[in-house]
Parts: sequence; C-alpha cells; structure tokens
Amino acid sequence: MSDTTIKAPSVVEESIDDALSSRYLAYSLSTITQRALPDLRDGLKPVHRRILYAMLELKLRPGSGFKKCARVVGDVIGRFHPHGDQAVYDALVRLSQLFAQRYPLVDGQGNFGNIDGDGPAAMRYTEARLTKAADLLLAGIEEDTVDFRQTFSGDDDEPVVLPAGYPNLLANGTSGIAVGMATSVPPHNANELLDACLHLIKHPNASIATLMKYIPGPDFPTGGILVEAPDKIAESYATGRGGFRLRSRWEKEDLKHGQWRIIITEIPYSVQKSKLIEKLALLIETKKLPLLGDVSDESAEDVRVVLEPKTKAVNPDLFMESLFRLSDLEVRIPLNLNVLDAQRKPAVRSLREALLGWLAHKREVLQRGANWRLGKISSRLDVLAGYLVAFLNLDEVIRIIREDDDPKSSLMQTFSLADAQAEAILNMRLRSLRKLEEMEIRGEDARLRIEQGELQSLLASETAQWAKITTDLREVKKVLAKACDGDHRRTSFASAPTTTIEQVLKSLVVKEPITVVLSEKGWIRALKGKNVDIAGVKFKDGDRAAFAVSADTTDKLMLFASNGKFYTLGCDKLPGGRGQGEPIRLIIDLDENHVPISMFVTDPARKLLVASSAGYGFIVPEREVVSLKRGGKQVLNVLGDVEARVCVAASGDHLAVIGENRKVLIYPLDQINEMNRGKGIRLQAYKDGGLSDAITFEQSEGLFWTTASGRRTEYQDWKLWLGKRAGSGRIAQRGFPGSTRFGGPFGGE
Repeated sequence: MSDTTIKAPSVVEESIDDALSSRYLAYSLSTITQRALPDLRDGLKPVHRRILYAMLELKLRPGSGFKKCARVVGDVIGRFHPHGDQAVYDALVRLSQLFAQRYPLVDGQGNFGNIDGDGPAAMRYTEARLTKAADLLLAGIEEDTVDFRQTFSGDDDEPVVLPAGYPNLLANGTSGIAVGMATSVPPHNANELLDACLHLIKHPNASIATLMKYIPGPDFPTGGILVEAPDKIAESYATGRGGFRLRSRWEKEDLKHGQWRIIITEIPYSVQKSKLIEKLALLIETKKLPLLGDVSDESAEDVRVVLEPKTKAVNPDLFMESLFRLSDLEVRIPLNLNVLDAQRKPAVRSLREALLGWLAHKREVLQRGANWRLGKISSRLDVLAGYLVAFLNLDEVIRIIREDDDPKSSLMQTFSLADAQAEAILNMRLRSLRKLEEMEIRGEDARLRIEQGELQSLLASETAQWAKITTDLREVKKVLAKACDGDHRRTSFASAPTTTIEQVLKSLVVKEPITVVLSEKGWIRALKGKNVDIAGVKFKDGDRAAFAVSADTTDKLMLFASNGKFYTLGCDKLPGGRGQGEPIRLIIDLDENHVPISMFVTDPARKLLVASSAGYGFIVPEREVVSLKRGGKQVLNVLGDVEARVCVAASGDHLAVIGENRKVLIYPLDQINEMNRGKGIRLQAYKDGGLSDAITFEQSEGLFWTTASGRRTEYQDWKLWLGKRAGSGRIAQRGFPGSTRFGGPFGGE
C-alpha cells in the first residue's frame, strides 16, 4: 500500500456579506473605470479608444483606402477588447453616424444606419477608415506623449489615453450607466470650446458667465432649437448637473384658401424619426390631440415631417405647444459631467474644470513630446558626430574595416566612439563617402542643435508652452472647420415659450357650446348648445335642476359647496347630455352631508365674496381657488353646524346682505377684507338664525333682486338700509321674496 498522503483541500472561511461586498465592489470599479465612464482627457471609453488605435495600427488614416469593418472588429476583439463582436461593431457604427456624432471619428462606407432607427448592414459588408477629427485625437501618439500598458493577453501594448488634440469629451459628448453612477454629456461646438480654452489659457479663473460668452450651450448634430433659459444653462455648467430643453425646428407653410401646415425640418438629438411619427399617429388615433389631423414623412436626405391641423382656425404656436408637450418634438437632454480624471477617479466636474483638465493634459502631451524629440535629437547628434570622425579619418577607418577582425571594437577604441556611433559608421553606404555628404552632415548637425535649443527653452518656460499650445489650437480650429464643419453652429437658441399650461390644455380641446346642468340630487351632465330650455330637460323622479350654466367645452367650471371648498371641473370631461348624466360625487370628493351652493364658469381676473351661515365672510381672488384635485381646495373655514352659504362675484362698490330674519344691511364693499383662506370677518349680526344671502352692486346702477320666474325687480330707496358692517340691519321692503334670496348670477335655476 502506498504511503502517498492525500492533501486536504484548503477552506477559506468568510462571511457571505463580506464575500459579496468585496466582489461586487471589484465588479463596480471595473464597470466604472473600464466600461461606462469616459476619460476627461480624451472623452473616450476604453472600447472607443481601442477601436481608434486598432484602426491606426491597420494604417486606416484619412486619405488611405477603406478596410472591411469585420477586419477592424476582429483586430479589436483579438488584440485589445475581449468582448462580443456585435457590441464592438455597434460602438464603431455610432462613431461614424452623422446624426449621433457632432464630429464623426470613423469615415464609414456602406449602410451605417439612419435617423429612422434602422440598423447598419452586417460588418462583412461595410468598410471604414479614420476621419480628420480622429486623426487629431491620435496625433503624436507615436512620440511617447501618452502612457501605454499591456493588453489583456500581454502580447501587445495599448494606450491608456489618447493625446487628444481637441476637447473631445465636450465636442462629441457621451453617455453611460455604471454601478451607482452615470454620465451624460451633450455634444458642443468644437470651435466654441477651443475659443473658451484660448481664453482660459490667459485667464484660468474665468467665471462660467465669461465662458458662456464663448460656449452659449450645446450644439447637437441634428440641430434643433435650445429653449432653456440662459440662467439655467449657467447653473448646469457651474454644477456639472442639469439639463437642456431641445425642440424641433419647424416652419409654417401657407396653402391655398387660407389653409396651412407645419413642416418639421430638424428633430431633437437622439430621437428616432420613425418612432416620433409613430407616436404622433398614436396621438391622432387615441384622440389625445384633436387638433392634429394627419402626419406624413416626406424626408429624403433632409428631414421633412408634415403636420396637418384639423382646422385652420387654430393658432399655429398653440398647435405646436400642444405637440411639444405630448410628443418627442421636445426632449430634455440631461447633463451629468461625471467623468474619470487623470488618476482614474470619477467625479462630477463643472464646465471650467472639464476644460482645464483637458488643457492640463494638452500641456503634458506637449512636454512629453518635446522630451521625446530631444532624445531623438541627442541620439542623432551622436551619430552625426561619429560620421564626422569617419570623414576626418577616412583612410584609417577603411583600413580598420578591411583588416581588423573586430572592426567595431577597434573603431570604438581608436576614436573613442560610442557603440551606436561605431554601428552607424559600419552601416554607412560607400556612396555616402562624398565630400558633399560631409557638408550635409554638418548642416543637419547645425539645424538639430538649433531645434534642440528651442525645445530646451520650451520646456524651461511655462509661458512658452502655453504660447505653443495656443498656436496648436488655432491650427486645430482650421482643420476642424474645413473637415468637420467645426465653425458652423447647428443648434440655435430661442427664448423660453410664454404660453401657459392652461392655454396649451385649452388648445387640446375642440371648442363647442354646451349647457351644464346640475340637479338637486347631484346629477351632472353637459347638454349641447347654450341657453338650453331647462323646462324640456328630463330628470329622475323627484329631481329637478339646481344649476344650469352656459359654457364652452374649453372652459373650466367652478363649484362651491357648503363645506367651504371650491372644486374645478373641465367642461370637456363632463358626461354628455344623453341619459341622466353622472353623480357629481363620482367626479369630486364631496361628502353626502354637503351640497353645491354655487356653480359658474371660471374667470381668473374676477374676485369672489364667500360667506358662511354664521354671517362671516371675505373676498378672495378667483385665481387662488382653482384646484383640479378631486378633493377640491378649502377656502372658507366652517366648523360644527356652520356651513358655507354664499359665493357671489365681488364686482360692485356696495354689499347687501340679508339674514334668515329678513333683515337687510347695506354698506361699502371696501369694508370687507381680501384673503385667500380663513373664517372671515362678521358681515351681519343676528339674534336668531343666520345669513341667508348676499349680493354686490354698483350704487350708480341700484340694487335688484331676481324672482324665481326670472323677473328682475329694483330695490326701492336702498339707501335707507345703509349701515355699518356687522350691524343687524332693517326688515326688507314689502314685496321682497319669501326665500330671502337676491338671486345672484351664480345662484340655482
């Protein structure tokens, strides 16, 4: 039997919480730094950086021939990015789309998708190469301007970041979702960004307001109109968080016979045209937008979406406002400048911090490039010095090479040469041994020493470095302007719309005349037409009309109940006139113990007098009592047996009140307080009973009451009832109705 000892497997004891948290933390850090968040310096995520570098390695620079995208994707996933080929191809496609990138980094040949949302052709059919904009990001990468690291396999090296000749993070924008954080940066105009950078070079502490003179806002590849207020844009740029309201560009096209239609020429960034039209068609089908008659797509290379209204009577601006609120013709583009800095730490930056971070990277690239060039110059000067030694001692050099077994060592020993110098002499061609070649060597040596001095002066002076960067940025502006339309802004600005929500909602309803009828038992309905003869309207047994109000379907109806609450109803949402209608208590939250006491069409400019049965009341602006909630809005406070009793228009200069004891009191209306909510002040004093009714009137017109039959009767010698507020008053004149009601304009039928 064998003595072989079986080694027991090792067991690691660890809390499940600790195990999960440590592994999830590693996963989240990998997601943040290696997938979702871009680098502040070049504005790229690892997959995009690897695509561009792989294309550079394949010699797909601007002006060269195209190669199949399948070849590019194969190199990327085989050498740098071990992920799915479709994910890499999708990233490559997006870099080429003119409607997705303000400055495309890939020049695509073939079907790369379109703004309708159609996908690209398979990668075996499409071809690609780098653009001028991508070339600017890669320029100088071979001059040790950035760090490299080993790839996942260890067979190749890849750049940690690109040299980035312009601030690509803000120029092309980006978006991504990591674990616990996200980023969203809209595209901007590179010409404006570079102008702002040129200003920051001279004034590093420039304010956001100053930078916005150069960068007024994002510039989207699909154009559109930015309607965000400048102060909101400034706040977003200052904090690195916010958003921008972007609208479609539209124009009114006049037709024959006074007809017109709307032409959409630009749609918002990231909106698919096909889905936008589908949503508009759905609004028509579901009748959520009754003003829109038809939508059609007449686009070719340019966007042309035609919107036809149902009627020419509608206002085009209100028509478009309704569309902006209900469709993706207006979107909100978020800003979340959460990016990785040079130390790979994620943080939200302001606009100034983002630009300064890129400028710091630009200066580091300049310094590293200068040091690399100095090294090359130093090596070349050593070689040239060796060449000169060879020319001055040509016969001896030839003898050593012909006769010596180890000519390299002999040359180094005889002429005190370095290894590289001796190697260079041995590699010289025979035709280089001309007298003319010696002159060229001396001339090259002189030129290199001048360049060496300039580079040393550059590295020794911060001012000189920023001057060189300034010159470079101006050259970049010219290249982008010529190659990528960099100096032309596509997105324009407009003031925020002044149209109110009420106006827009009103425009969504077809205006039709109606008569709203509310019965005593609380059944409400809207009959077609105004001033309908209520006598011909049928009600349930034992029920009759309590209120009848003429209105339009675009109006809002106000209802005041005995609980002191106001309820607002949309006339377009009321049940129709067929049948008996619906119980009002299914539409609003009104307790069974309380009943409506007033119903009228809203007028925000009007003021109302409200009063309780206890004789207390006040004046309230009507705009303060509007509430679309089912529960209404409490305005007049009532407790116990006290109920709201009166709601009339406060439109005159005098107030007349009458109690259940038939006593009338009249006094100036300016003695009543104006407030938004409360119990109010005493209007009239009573020994028995309480307030029955009140009405306001102009003393120049006189006081009237309205009988149940609708006949208006003038109150004779009303000045005899003048008194002080909170007095008891005098018995009403003979002939006043036994109901002790004036019959005001908001009363029942």
